[in-house]
Amino acid sequence: MKLAVLADIHANLVALQAVTAHVEAWQPDLVVVAGDVVNRGPRPLECLRFVQDRQQRAGWLVVRGNHEDYVLSHTQPETPHHGLEFEIHRHSYWTYRQLTGNVSTLVAMPFQQQLLAPDGSEVRITHGSIMGNRDGIYPEMSETKLRQKIDPASALFCVGHTHRPLIRSVDDTLVVNVGSAGLPFDGDPRPSYAQLIWQQGQWQAEIIRLDYDRRRAERDFFETRFFEGSGPLGALILDEFHTAQSRLYQWTETYRPLVLAGEMTMTQSAREFLANIDT
Repeated sequence: MKLAVLADIHANLVALQAVTAHVEAWQPDLVVVAGDVVNRGPRPLECLRFVQDRQQRAGWLVVRGNHEDYVLSHTQPETPHHGLEFEIHRHSYWTYRQLTGNVSTLVAMPFQQQLLAPDGSEVRITHGSIMGNRDGIYPEMSETKLRQKIDPASALFCVGHTHRPLIRSVDDTLVVNVGSAGLPFDGDPRPSYAQLIWQQGQWQAEIIRLDYDRRRAERDFFETRFFEGSGPLGALILDEFHTAQSRLYQWTETYRPLVLAGEMTMTQSAREFLANIDT
C-alpha cells in the first residue's frame, strides 16, 4: 500500500502542480490533502478547483485546515467587515471574495480521515492534531506532549499545519508531519509532501522536497492583485514565501496589540516589523 499526504498548499498553484506531478509519477494507491488548500496565497480558487478535480477523477481525500475555517468565518454575521479587526484579517476576506460560490466546498471538508492499513490497523490524518486544527505537532515537542496530540493512538498519524516536516515513532505510532506543499517554514523554500509505504507489516515514511518555478509562483502575487486585496500584511506573506519562515504569527504577538490600541497603523506595523526582522 502506497499513500501520499500533502498539506498547507496555501493557494500556491505552481507548487501544487509540481507536487502533484511528482505524486502522480509515484503512483500511490491514495492521496490525502491534510488541510489549508486556500488562503495566505494568491491562487485560492484555482487551487481549490485543482483539488476538487483530483477528488472527482482520482479519489483524493481532503480534510479541513484552520485556514479554511478563517475563510468560513467571513460567512458569519458577527464577523466585522470594517475597522481594525477587519484589516487584520483582510487577507482571508480577500480569499473569501475569490471563492464566492465555492465556500460550501470548505464546509463539507471533514476534520479528519480515518483509513485502514492492510492488517486492519488504523491510519488517521488531520490538519493540526487530534486536539484541533490549530493545535500543531512540532519537531521539538516532547514525547509526553506528542502522546496527547495523537490520543487515541493509531498505527500512523499524519498532520500538517506547522509547515515543518518531521517523522517520529512514539510507542507504536509513526507520527508524520508532511510539511507544506506551498509555504514551508523550516528555512527550505522547496515544497514537501510525505510518501508512506506499508511494507512487511509496518509503515515507512519519507519526506519529499521538490524544486519548482518560484519566479512564476511569485508573479502570481502581483498578477492577482493580492497585495491590493490583502492590505499591509500581504507584504509579510510574501516575505514568508521568500524566506520560508513564519512571519504572521510573530507580527500578531508583537504588533496586533499596538494596532488595536491605536498606537500604530497597520502600514506602520508591517513596515517596522519587516525592517526589524533580522535585527
